[in-house]
Amino acid sequence: MQAPLSFHTVFPWTKTPLIASAPMRPISFAPLAVAVSRAGGLGFLAGGTDLVSLETNLEDAVESLSKSPIPGSSANLLPIGVGFINWAVDLDKAISIIQNFLPSAVWFFAPRNNVDLIRWTERTREVTSMRTEVWIQVGSVADAVEVAQSCHPDVLVVQGSDAGGHGIARGAGIISLLPEVADALAKEGLGNIRLLAAGGIVEGRAVAACLALGADGVALGTRFLASKEATLTGGNQGDVIRSKDGGISTARTTVYDTLRGTIGWPEQYNARGIINQSYLDAKDGIVTAENKRLYAEALEKGDQGWGEHGRLAAYAGTGVGLINEVLPAQDILDEIRHDVRGARLKFTSMEFD
Repeated sequence: MQAPLSFHTVFPWTKTPLIASAPMRPISFAPLAVAVSRAGGLGFLAGGTDLVSLETNLEDAVESLSKSPIPGSSANLLPIGVGFINWAVDLDKAISIIQNFLPSAVWFFAPRNNVDLIRWTERTREVTSMRTEVWIQVGSVADAVEVAQSCHPDVLVVQGSDAGGHGIARGAGIISLLPEVADALAKEGLGNIRLLAAGGIVEGRAVAACLALGADGVALGTRFLASKEATLTGGNQGDVIRSKDGGISTARTTVYDTLRGTIGWPEQYNARGIINQSYLDAKDGIVTAENKRLYAEALEKGDQGWGEHGRLAAYAGTGVGLINEVLPAQDILDEIRHDVRGARLKFTSMEFD
């Protein structure tokens, strides 16, 4: 079995370990994606479910990168990626955008059925002549094996249940999910697919742990909510900084989707967000008309709609309690790499019996 290529081999401007920023809708726009790639990672734009602003964001990224190219990046590929929520996006429109802009990678997530990903993968490889990598997000061992066998993606993004935002409702944390996925793929002769760990990872110690578990790199979402380049309101960002004890202060639920009018997600998905008054008022997950009315009122309050007694949704993973300040993306990546090196030194200095 052939060993997987390193991320640095495929994306020469990146540093090791690879740190990718997740395509968070509607937060991951050109400023964040470009900043992460400039810092030696791979930043992703959020195509989301409707693609309304995607071409504008790609044009913004092209303009920024044309003025100041990233050393080591290819002139024929954008050194950023694009994420798509597959159940909702028009395939032909998405493929046209991929063909026109040639991102370095596409990140597919949440099809209605895994078989749908075959066509997405084939079309992407066809219109980009295999130049754009195909990354597919999974949240279970069974999905990982099925997708690997049917699509053979370049990368599987293995998302544990601690992740913020949308993911499968029932799943394992990354510490058990990742090695089980790696073992299952190896057993099927598919160990040449790179694995990107995601879910609850916000700092260097967690990155080091994921590398020890078998990851080739990591994807972070929640940590980049508290970045200066994130397209996020001050109130929402304040909730991220304020929240501690992430396993207690967040919950997986469909309450926020209902309140926001987000419909259509396949039934196996829900989303992790910071617990607030809207969640507490939704007894047994049932959203009343009064709860919807109060949520609509909170939308009119701007930043005041968030906070300890706020009502507006703030999606975040369980790692939120480890985030203490808003930083530029460059500083976030530098800090994580420094802490990874520290964790590695601590491990290698230990004497084992």
